[in-house]
Amino acid sequence: MAFNTQRLQFSGHSGATLSARLDLPNGPLRAYALFAHCFTCSRDLAAARQIGAELAREGIAVLRFDFTGLGSSEGEFASTNFSSNVADLLSAADYLRHHYQAPAVLIGHSLGGAAVLAVAGEIPEVRAVATIGAPADVGHVLKNFGASLEEIDKNGEADVDLAGRTFLIRKQFVEDTRAHRIKDAVGRLKKPILILHAPLDHTVGIENATEIFVAARHPKSFISLDKADHLLTDPEDAAFAGRIISEWLTRYLAADTPQGAGPIEHVHVRETGEGKFQNAIQAGGHRLFADEPESVGGLDAGPSPYDFLAIALGACTSMTLRLYAGHKQLKLGRIGVDVSHTKIHAKDCEECTETERGDSRKIDRFERVISIEGEVSEELREKIVEIAGKCPVHRTLETVAKIETVVK
Repeated sequence: MAFNTQRLQFSGHSGATLSARLDLPNGPLRAYALFAHCFTCSRDLAAARQIGAELAREGIAVLRFDFTGLGSSEGEFASTNFSSNVADLLSAADYLRHHYQAPAVLIGHSLGGAAVLAVAGEIPEVRAVATIGAPADVGHVLKNFGASLEEIDKNGEADVDLAGRTFLIRKQFVEDTRAHRIKDAVGRLKKPILILHAPLDHTVGIENATEIFVAARHPKSFISLDKADHLLTDPEDAAFAGRIISEWLTRYLAADTPQGAGPIEHVHVRETGEGKFQNAIQAGGHRLFADEPESVGGLDAGPSPYDFLAIALGACTSMTLRLYAGHKQLKLGRIGVDVSHTKIHAKDCEECTETERGDSRKIDRFERVISIEGEVSEELREKIVEIAGKCPVHRTLETVAKIETVVK
């Protein structure tokens, strides 16, 4: 994956030890996020892992943990309720605050979404909140209890089948659930909210997203998850949700700290551990990915190294021509540059010198096609070719560069 995962433990609201995972970016860190999973789920839900991976790629560390009595955490689930989940979230935020950095982002899935909405106002460092398939009413979860709800009201507890697993639910859980008013908490919340919901969610209907959106203050945003199911079981749906959240957060988090300083250009490249070739790149304040096509064993998650080289030549050519047009006050239409790269035998290179054609090795050949919107005279075409040849990247590729390598 494109991140490093640390296994952590901390004390929950009742003193029980809670099990957690912290997904840390393989590069400069921008902020910490706290993820709350769905009712009876765990921190290792596939969607939670995928969303954590997407945010880590953008420099956001994600802490996901098992609530008391669930997954690998200690404690008795039957003694927990929505209030205890909220208290566990506060414990998790406090743990991050004292050992790393307080969470700037809260993300909640399903009932976890309701929990982050309820707790966001109590964590001053939080700058933004995102929910996925969240109910507008905590009592919505009781609809899953079916006939067992009557048994709980009558006998004080009952075994409830939830998603193929049996949980002991006590009356205190039901009473606590009915007492919470999430929309009231949303109305008081003075933080940006992103609401993601699937129109075909049969577990928590889309009308819940409408109610949360109406209750929320601006700035608020809604994104439809199209045909996704409630648990985002399709990895593409979970990845999409993660990318949307990370992109939305750029408005509310501090910008990346540029790599390097001064006149020396600096780019940091590091393997992500995902796939065979994928690398994460930070150039200034920009995050990119380099990869190879699937045809050669890559994941095709980004341009190949030679693609980046062609990009550099094309972009530099366009910029150089625009500078020339501005300097000469030419009304030059929009510039386009197509660059293709191949390796050919030196003897087949028409542009090469006799000496170069005598070389038996293959050489790199870049073909550059420049297009200009509007009419361009023949005289200007010749000048454009001349100026394109003065592009700094062009000159670098045509000369011998010196590369110094140091292993640390």
